[in-house]
Amino acid sequence: MNLNKVYIIGRLTQDPETRATPAGQSVTTLRLATNRTWNDASGQRKESVEYHTVIAWQRLGEIAAKYLRKGGLVLIEGRIQTRSWTGNDNVKRYFTEIIAENLQLGPRPAGYSQEPISDIKPKQSFNSAPDKPQEPEIPIINADEPVNPPMMVEEDETKIKEEDLPF
Repeated sequence: MNLNKVYIIGRLTQDPETRATPAGQSVTTLRLATNRTWNDASGQRKESVEYHTVIAWQRLGEIAAKYLRKGGLVLIEGRIQTRSWTGNDNVKRYFTEIIAENLQLGPRPAGYSQEPISDIKPKQSFNSAPDKPQEPEIPIINADEPVNPPMMVEEDETKIKEEDLPF
């Protein structure tokens, strides 16, 4: 069995960019930064940053473009995809990106517009009356929720010994 699933929480490094394919489908590019911290062998706290390109198609991309801005926190669920092409210099090049399948918006900054999404069709449940309008359900990460689930072990809590490595 194979699995290609990615969950990433990060901040946008620039505003989303939306464009249309020749077939008329909208596609939005998100650029995210994630960081990780750890303690090195001498006990010094270290930090590294990774940059990611996320592609969101059609309605998901339109939502991202409407509600996300540079510096905003977002959780992306998706899959990794690597594309390859041969450049003008006959060198094969590769580009790895995340194809978004779902997203959750992070907490909104103070003063951010709370306007509803008017053109998203709300989910209808079997118990709701069809004449009663429902608010669209867009999950939002609350500022007071932990980013890591409580059962996760932090990387700096585990010590890996060099002699335990198989290579």
